[in-house]
Amino acid sequence: MGGHDGKSGATEHCAPPTAGNDSPTLSGIRPAHAPPEVTGTNEETAAVTTVEDVEASKKGWFAYFKTREFYIVLVLGQILALCITSTNTFSSLLVGQGTSIPAFQTFFNYVLLNILYTSFTLYRYGFSRWGRLLLKDGWKYIILSFLDVQGNYFFVLAYRYTTILSAQLINFFAIVVVVIISFIFLRVRYHVTQVLGILICIGGVGILIGSDHITGATSNDGISKGNQVKGDLFALLGAACYGVSNVVEEFLVSKRPLYEVVGQLGFWGMIWNGAQAGIFDKKQFETATWNGKVGGYLTGYTLILSLFYSLAPIMFRLSSAAFFNISLLTGNFWGVCIGVKVFHLSIHWMYPIAFVCIIGGLLVYFVGKKVLGEATKPWLGKNQEGGVTGVGTARRRVVRGDTVV
Repeated sequence: MGGHDGKSGATEHCAPPTAGNDSPTLSGIRPAHAPPEVTGTNEETAAVTTVEDVEASKKGWFAYFKTREFYIVLVLGQILALCITSTNTFSSLLVGQGTSIPAFQTFFNYVLLNILYTSFTLYRYGFSRWGRLLLKDGWKYIILSFLDVQGNYFFVLAYRYTTILSAQLINFFAIVVVVIISFIFLRVRYHVTQVLGILICIGGVGILIGSDHITGATSNDGISKGNQVKGDLFALLGAACYGVSNVVEEFLVSKRPLYEVVGQLGFWGMIWNGAQAGIFDKKQFETATWNGKVGGYLTGYTLILSLFYSLAPIMFRLSSAAFFNISLLTGNFWGVCIGVKVFHLSIHWMYPIAFVCIIGGLLVYFVGKKVLGEATKPWLGKNQEGGVTGVGTARRRVVRGDTVV
């Protein structure tokens, strides 16, 4: 949920595992070509620092604000929000051309991800070990890709039946799902300032929605009550799928190389999405408009969405699925900014206030966090020994010092 050079593969290095120091892979699969991202090598025994040592380097309630990772996370979140806004813009332009094929237009994204990252995974792992990955751990990625495809499909479908206001409100359910699942299954414990930051961000979106309601941008356009209930249920289901898939992906990228996770997401997502498009988009495909503009919009949509899927895992490593979701809440503001040029919209005076409110919530979220922020994952062990030494991970900081990539 998209760069960083083949999922950062070209910049991350490792030494081969040694006896008595097994790599904590999902099923013990080790690459044939020494993967750029490493798990469980003897680097950690050579490290002179621990997580506590790193976090002791800066103290205080604003310790995380003094790190470059904080600014990287903040900017990355807004880049991701702009990506989502851009894909929504391309979808609107496609609808304006008479082409509404939600499952089919996302299919190309999974194809591109598969071409880029599965090819690189095959080079690193070799065909035999890649086949073993499919057999032993493929089910994890099948579940991840299924949730991701359904989240995309049901949320797009919801806009056919319900109002934008309802869909925006229900989208908050994804944040609730992420927080609950992370708390129960991943043992994540949220600081009071993190909860406060989330609430402030939600309040900011409330201002956006209120502005849309005042200006009439959220009118139901003749949608019947029955259809609106159906649309709300689709939006609820889509938000739930998004939330679960975000948590699952955060867990997987903390333990496995980014190129493997995104490659598998693209591989299985292409299959799920292709089948779904063939079943549900057949009629829309036949009646759709096909011209140069549609081809350009599909190309732009695919490239930006693939960038989003390439950058999102880095956000999951540097922060969390929860911060990822609240960062995307600024998407409505960026959407209007783009709409001023593309759709000749006007910016209501409440929009800048809402944007400042959401950014303020993002800042409050990290008050009280230590130097490593949310990069330390509770399921990886005290010194993150159960995770990968890859881009954005806390273990990389512990093993290699003050470095992000």
